[in-house]
Amino acid sequence: MMIIMEIEGKISTGYGKGAYFLGQDFYKSKFNEKLGFTPYPGTLNITVPKNYLDDIKNIKNSHANIIKPKEDFGGVKYIKAKLNDEIIGAIIFPDKTTHYENYLEFIAEENLRKKLKLKDGNKVNLKISV
Repeated sequence: MMIIMEIEGKISTGYGKGAYFLGQDFYKSKFNEKLGFTPYPGTLNITVPKNYLDDIKNIKNSHANIIKPKEDFGGVKYIKAKLNDEIIGAIIFPDKTTHYENYLEFIAEENLRKKLKLKDGNKVNLKISV
């Protein structure tokens, strides 16, 4: 696994929509197939400084990792990443999102707020890999 970018950000509360979508069988099975794990139904929202945005866009646009849309569900791009050097997961970029550009949504197999005792404002580190 080659690291192509490292990002620091802060935990923030999302809108709760990720839990609904990640709870759908379609997404669960596709992420399991593509990433090797079934994601916890919810995303860990990380606010990143704006100086990372151009690099994140370039990485997002240069990867073909995508879960194609089905019926009423939108497509989702994803990039493998590691949180705080211990949690393997992925950053997801849903086609249909209401988040600002500087919000990243990280998925993993477990509830990360509970496992890592994370609260809003806590700093975290993401290593994006290929």
